[in-house]
Amino acid sequence: MKKPNEVTVDMSRRRLLQGSGIALSGLVLSTWLPPLVAKSAAAEAAAAGRLGDHSAEGYGAFVRIGPDGVVTVISPKIEMGQGAQTGIAMMVAEELEVPLDQVVIQEAPPNSALYTDSLMQFQATGGSTSTRVTWEPLRRAGATARILLIQAAALQWRVAPSLCHAQNGQVFGPNGLQAAYGDLVEAAATLPLPDAVPLKTPEQFKLLGTAAQRLDTPAKVNGKAHFTIDLQIPGMLVASSITCPVYGGRLLNVDDSQARRVPGVRDIVRLDNAVAVTASNFWTCQQAIRALKIEWDLGPHAAIGSAQLDQELLVASSRDGVVAKRSGDIEQAKQQSASQFEAVYEQALLSHSPFEPMSCVAHVRKDACELWVGTQVPVFAQQTAAQVTGLPVEKIQVHNQLIGGAFGRRLEFDFITQAVAIARQVDYPIKLIWSREEDMTHDLYRPLYADRMQAALDEQGRPLGWEHRIAGASILARYVGSLPPNGVDSDAVEVAVDPIYSLVHLQVRYIRQEPSVVPVSWWRGVGPLRGTYALECFIDELAHNAKADPVAYRLELMAEQPRAQAVLRLLAEKTDWNKPLPAGQGRGVAVSAVFGSYVATLVELEMHGDLGIRIKRLVSVVDCGFATNPTSVKAQIEGGTLFGLSASLFNEILIENGQVQQTNFHNYRQLRISEAPAVEVHLLPSLEAPGGVGEAGTALIGPALVNALYAASGQRIRRLPLSRFGYYPV
Repeated sequence: MKKPNEVTVDMSRRRLLQGSGIALSGLVLSTWLPPLVAKSAAAEAAAAGRLGDHSAEGYGAFVRIGPDGVVTVISPKIEMGQGAQTGIAMMVAEELEVPLDQVVIQEAPPNSALYTDSLMQFQATGGSTSTRVTWEPLRRAGATARILLIQAAALQWRVAPSLCHAQNGQVFGPNGLQAAYGDLVEAAATLPLPDAVPLKTPEQFKLLGTAAQRLDTPAKVNGKAHFTIDLQIPGMLVASSITCPVYGGRLLNVDDSQARRVPGVRDIVRLDNAVAVTASNFWTCQQAIRALKIEWDLGPHAAIGSAQLDQELLVASSRDGVVAKRSGDIEQAKQQSASQFEAVYEQALLSHSPFEPMSCVAHVRKDACELWVGTQVPVFAQQTAAQVTGLPVEKIQVHNQLIGGAFGRRLEFDFITQAVAIARQVDYPIKLIWSREEDMTHDLYRPLYADRMQAALDEQGRPLGWEHRIAGASILARYVGSLPPNGVDSDAVEVAVDPIYSLVHLQVRYIRQEPSVVPVSWWRGVGPLRGTYALECFIDELAHNAKADPVAYRLELMAEQPRAQAVLRLLAEKTDWNKPLPAGQGRGVAVSAVFGSYVATLVELEMHGDLGIRIKRLVSVVDCGFATNPTSVKAQIEGGTLFGLSASLFNEILIENGQVQQTNFHNYRQLRISEAPAVEVHLLPSLEAPGGVGEAGTALIGPALVNALYAASGQRIRRLPLSRFGYYPV
């Protein structure tokens, strides 16, 4: 069996189409997200498919209207707490002219050819893309359905469609004629698709742009919502595992005699690098795991520690690597500069540690495999199960569940691989639940990064340009198997290669440096977080070096970025930026273009002694384009900001003898309620296409905090988290 990282994801068109059809009745509208390649199964199906042809393969992001009038949206995006599915439902409801409470969401099955995210380039939920990629296609599907229903009513009444209109799930005609959508769907399903489908303009919106209640809230409040960890499948037993404490190690031997004596234990399952126990409940599994006597082969990484990783990364950051961006002539700028300024910024390994630890229900039979799992990548879940079982991919059925926190962790499928490997050795379904300790010590971590920056400055201390070296692991290469021919990880250099500041001379280099002792993966904020931290700390240092106001300094350099200027100006206005603060207090800002949005964040803090920090105020201004649900946008900025604040203050994964030292929240600390400041969010009205917000707050808080600390204390910290240097919240 291959390790999780080595599973090949088969994207063949034939295999993806097999078993991907969805049985529907009533009026079925389809639209699709742009495919991975120019000519694909999605494009071919769209050209051949006709509305209401239930024999054709299902394709696209469907809108179904049943005879009962209920609208079902088959969402290409999974709900994992951001409210994405409510936004998708609002798009359809707006154009279809139905109340939001008349819409239900059904999650799309695995099918990359049909549900590829045009920004991420594979079927996935993540990267703050959900609203951005569905904004036009899903609205168009709703509008198409409305047009067809009106046409069906007009034919039935023998009147011109122009004399009819849709409202509140009904079509109204002249002389008091009216018909419910459910009564029209069968006739509408026989009509040809319209060639042109006009969409509403923002001034015509009734639902979009309002503070609509999230569809998933009631069930989560009253306890009816079920996550993978809650599921009960007939005949199922619980499983839990213990994996080799050093990545790359393997199982040599296990004495399970004592574990088998624990009441309720059913089976002990051996894997290449782990041992699993199945039992009647999770606690019994844990008791049995503690009774196991295991001998591991720790492998080649057992002597590696964090000090070694840090030193290797700093050395790597001085190498040339490969050029990711070059404009102007940085060497000429250095020669002509009045002065130069250098700094190195470091970021730690980070764990995802979602509220719901890794869990997956798997039932492997001779002829099929079923999975019940909350995953951001249903196709990859299907593919890894096929690889482990040897079954054809069409024999793998994935029942996607609500996700109890992810932050990028469930873009991975290692825990699914392990669940299937266990389930194939027993004759009953199992629910694999990792303990919190197992989850934290066997994560796929946000990489270490070192950013080495050197600016060429004019006589006023303004940058003519700078050279930026980025050293760190390549998540992209691990995820897809290799880097592109130019050797650049586009995620690692994001923001850095396209800064919001006008620079005549810019050179960005990428140096790939892998921490072999742990695997790495996407973490909330991804490339924009990594890049914004270094860039906004550096620009703040340049402002202070020039003895310039940090806001005014930024605004001057953002002359070609009016949206970035607008959020920063409003932030300064809302926070009384020009009002002096007493000694021991300070304000810090950060501004960036991230995920298609523009965000500016301010932290105002005061020092308590040399190391105590009290955040007095935390404010963000956001231009995310058109805000489909302003309440949800604000909630995401609030949540993402506090998530990033915990990481900036406390979070760091440390390695000793090849083993992760943080095991639970006692030593991987999170903000307590008493420590969490209120997050004040202001939205700039905009008619631009929506940008992403789920990760935007996380990307800005780190540099804003560090810059505020310098303003208050005069101490410039260039490595996160602050707890490494003794700082603590009060």
